[in-house]
Amino acid sequence: MNAWSDGFFLRHLSWRVGGIAAVVALACGSMACRPARASAVDDSTAPKWMDTAQSPDQRAKLVIDQLTLDEKIQLVHGVGWDVLMKGGHGAGIADYNFGAGYVPGSKRLGIPAINLADSAVGIALGAIQSRYSTLLPSVLGLASSWDPEAAERYGALIGLELREQGFNMSIGGGINLAREPRDGRTFEFSGEDPLLAGATVGNVIKGVQSQNVMGDIKHYALNDQETGRMGPGGTAGFNAVIDRRAAHESDLLAFQIAIGIGHPSGVMCSYNRVNGVDACESPWLLTQVLKKEFRFKGWVMSDWGGTHSTVAAALAGLDMEMPGDKYFGSALKHAVQAGKVPMSRLDDMDYRVLRSMFAAGVIDHPVVPRAVVNPFAGRRSAERIAEKSMVLLRNEGGVLPLNASGVRSIAVIGSHADVGVLSGGGSAQVDPPGGNVTTPKPGRPGWNEVVYFPSAALEYIRQHATHAHIAFNAGTDVVAAVALARKSQIAIVFVNQPMREGMDRPSLGLPGNQDALVSAVAAENPHTVVVLETGGPVTMPWVDKVQGIVEAWYPGIGGAQALANLLFGNADFSGRLAITFPRTDSQLPHPQIAGLTPAMYGTETGASPLSHKPFKEFDVDYNVAGARVGYKWFESKNLTPLFPFGYGLSYTSYAFSGLKVAADGSAARVTVKNTGLRAGTEVAEVYARLPKASGEDYQRLVGFDRVALAAGESKTVTIPLNDLCLSIWSTQKHVMERVRGTYTIMAGSSSSSTPLKATFVVAR
Repeated sequence: MNAWSDGFFLRHLSWRVGGIAAVVALACGSMACRPARASAVDDSTAPKWMDTAQSPDQRAKLVIDQLTLDEKIQLVHGVGWDVLMKGGHGAGIADYNFGAGYVPGSKRLGIPAINLADSAVGIALGAIQSRYSTLLPSVLGLASSWDPEAAERYGALIGLELREQGFNMSIGGGINLAREPRDGRTFEFSGEDPLLAGATVGNVIKGVQSQNVMGDIKHYALNDQETGRMGPGGTAGFNAVIDRRAAHESDLLAFQIAIGIGHPSGVMCSYNRVNGVDACESPWLLTQVLKKEFRFKGWVMSDWGGTHSTVAAALAGLDMEMPGDKYFGSALKHAVQAGKVPMSRLDDMDYRVLRSMFAAGVIDHPVVPRAVVNPFAGRRSAERIAEKSMVLLRNEGGVLPLNASGVRSIAVIGSHADVGVLSGGGSAQVDPPGGNVTTPKPGRPGWNEVVYFPSAALEYIRQHATHAHIAFNAGTDVVAAVALARKSQIAIVFVNQPMREGMDRPSLGLPGNQDALVSAVAAENPHTVVVLETGGPVTMPWVDKVQGIVEAWYPGIGGAQALANLLFGNADFSGRLAITFPRTDSQLPHPQIAGLTPAMYGTETGASPLSHKPFKEFDVDYNVAGARVGYKWFESKNLTPLFPFGYGLSYTSYAFSGLKVAADGSAARVTVKNTGLRAGTEVAEVYARLPKASGEDYQRLVGFDRVALAAGESKTVTIPLNDLCLSIWSTQKHVMERVRGTYTIMAGSSSSSTPLKATFVVAR
């Protein structure tokens, strides 16, 4: 979304042994620092809806009975851009918290205001109030950990910091599948597979809401590129064209799985159109699919400025206009009074908001902001997640791990590795304490600014290799960089791919002269390791010329520490790709981004579509790939990617054996053995080929598990198989169902390495 918000200082969240419990430094000892649950109200004078013995449904209905028409309208829209940009001053808003949005509550009825904050990877844009937050690794990095528990911890830390800053709703939760890997927001999302994305984001939401903070999931739906996402003057953007079965088995399936796990309070509908209808006023998307088929009990809010009508949007299932009241303020009130929008529909809108507030605990446990916090206290949590997220893509000749005591000299080259790590931009941009380390200055970084956080790889490499000569070169002068690499035993080249909301990359190639830099260094130093700080996949024309490649993503405030631990073997690589790396753009379903023209963008890095530069409305034909997103497309087209989905190396080795599948296809059992000389963690990935009756020519991820193993150890694990992922969408019955025939279950270490096979049969 295009919203400005803020953060606060930070609070530490670390893990207890054996679970997701956490300790909050200087605060409390429970996992979520959750306030004690209120007991049933004994005071007969207290409002009935404050009795916690009643269900959220009952309590919401009791409140609705007391609301006036004006109060009902007040609850379904924000206060508007003008008020937000002025910080609420002059509008009499004492409890506005300088976030991305604000919905007034009712002091008369004891209903608090809703203060919303952008918080995809931490609470965004906090410098306006000198409030700073923990920058976590990108969501794509988190997904590459294949670790639902880590995802829940990730969400719990965000939720904790939201509470401590006075916010009671997160508007993170991005889950748009990577149909377009050049999408500027790829780093905010969780990859290309519905099961992995749904499990990741669902558990993030679960963690957020464990803190008595409402969670959100977005952008619903098929908002998979930034180019043309909003039309001129703020009208709906590009039109996503897709068959309903394909939608149900790809993008919508990711939402369905995440909603089933996290039960978010809100779903944010998107700017674009779907099959010719604005996403925020589509009865099919909002009512039929989301509220009926998915049984979503929360409310639908528009993306900021994504509401385009009153009656049509309300009747379609939109419950809240954000951030203002152009359509759902007085216009909605008049529509209700005229009978164009039934009072029962308005009551349903209010019910969904109130029920979510009771269910998440924001009414029983109102936020109490803290005045003094530590801006670096969350770093350790971010570091541990980063260690799990980074992926070792190449390790020829065992160049890694580096021998701390034996290495004599290291050249560290490029991407500001001497001062910080790259972060993603737009509404997900977390403000760095002290400002952007590459161009430090007071205040918030600009919307288009490429922002680096203070986590310097050079410093932590020096801490590990204390006896080596370590020198840095900025990489801007290729000749000087090559000269340093030539006289060094090891060359570590850092390269980057800045990405942000409002801007798609024109290609998967690294920007600037970075490919030339890597090739030149590798030509002079055979022991070259490349570290990628990217928001998504990139092409690598030099892939066979370097010994080592590490995908670090946008690694967060503890990223440099995590990277150094992995490079020197203090930790093992356990990350596996949540997204396919193509060899070239020509391998993608759309070799060029639909609607992207030089007239719109003008430069390689691009001007933001948010500027509303004129363009003709256009379709994006998602039927080209249909449900075959990512690795499914590559398999169906017999294309060999640069690195496949699920791929990742380790400092040890593994073997799979003994695959068995339950007769009803509910679970698979497989043995994983560590065949190497050191401890490590492998991800056991289970895929399925559906019967011929499905009409499909590709495999699907249906289950996975992280398996920690000591050297030489074997474990037999039972992995539940997701029934939705084993089903197809019936266009006749409008349900997901299994088809008759033989299902082939496969297990292994990536989508391209599944040596084990077993079958089960559906006879009905």
